[in-house]
Amino acid sequence: MTDLYLHGAELLARFAALDAFLVKHQELWRPRPFTSLVLPWEAEHPELARWLRGRSLEQAEAAHNHPEQLEAPGIFYALASCSASLSHVGELPLTPLPAATPRLNVDVPGRKWQQIEAFGSHLGFRQPVQHWLDWCAGKGHLGRRLLQADQRLTCFEHDPLLVRAGQALSDHHRLAVDHVEQDVLTRGPLLSPIHTPVALHACGDLHVRLLQRASAVGCPSLAVAPCCYNRTTADIYSGLSLPAAASSLRLDRDDLGLPLSETVTAGARVRRQRDRSMARRLGFDLWQRQVRGVDEYLSTPSLPVTWLEKPFEDYCRHLASLKGLTCASADWDALARAGEARLAVVRNLELVRNLFRRPLELWLVLDRALYLQERGYSVRVGTFCPYAMTPRNLMIAAETLSSCG
Repeated sequence: MTDLYLHGAELLARFAALDAFLVKHQELWRPRPFTSLVLPWEAEHPELARWLRGRSLEQAEAAHNHPEQLEAPGIFYALASCSASLSHVGELPLTPLPAATPRLNVDVPGRKWQQIEAFGSHLGFRQPVQHWLDWCAGKGHLGRRLLQADQRLTCFEHDPLLVRAGQALSDHHRLAVDHVEQDVLTRGPLLSPIHTPVALHACGDLHVRLLQRASAVGCPSLAVAPCCYNRTTADIYSGLSLPAAASSLRLDRDDLGLPLSETVTAGARVRRQRDRSMARRLGFDLWQRQVRGVDEYLSTPSLPVTWLEKPFEDYCRHLASLKGLTCASADWDALARAGEARLAVVRNLELVRNLFRRPLELWLVLDRALYLQERGYSVRVGTFCPYAMTPRNLMIAAETLSSCG
């Protein structure tokens, strides 16, 4: 297993291997345990299904972020080994940033500042950057950290409050930064060949738009750490590169959300609220199947967290009213317990699906990398920070071949 980042012909070779793996085993990762009482693959792999169904919620939680380390029976070990091998990618070369000016990190949460530092120290473009463009910049913290004395910086952000706050921060630090109110999806952003765009965790269509616009105008270099692949207006994913467009995979928004299911950065209180919410929704699901006489999941709107403190019966009656269901009497305590028991089953069965989180994410990242490669860029794909800092730690760094010398 190589510890190097991917580049050149390796991008296509790894994409092809990932594509074959995901296509071959899609019956294992497409079905969602949360919406299905029994998964189609359980009949083919009964030993694995029984073993997972017999485990506790605490055991599922312990394996959630690293399912490939679980010693489960049957096909699980082979899948885990293949998943780990195919999704492994090394760290991009380190190019340390000059020290930050005093108090530049004020108003930036600690974890976010660590991510900014890590992102900025893995850029290492061969040609000097003239003009940074912080894409979907928020208050512009990333751009200000990258900005050096001989460079310029423009920040694009659609939220006028963030634009004003960012400009105030740049002025406070006496930095010549242009904060521009810009909806990058609905209006043509004013990119030019002098810009080096950067985007740290721009969601879905936002970072795709950047790749399209930057490559169209011939930006000499760019770097993106993609995030939230399911934040898209398209019902079915359309591959950007030729290999992805030719793939037999047809990904919907639920599929695109699979890479985002880790809980590395979630606190204990958030996890408890998530589990309580899931257990209640699963209990309601059991009830609505009985009431409707239809053995299938019924999508329901998310409720404010305050509903978790109300009686389970009130919770169910409210959801029923939102879906136009007649709420007959029921053994609500038994349903609540059934929802909690089902949560343990769901979280354990999800461990099979979770083996495909990172392979699918890398497939999506390599689709973007190959898209840039097809448009004349030299592209590198690798990690820029540890997984514990953020699971979205993959970066695409690209330079036009002419700028590579």
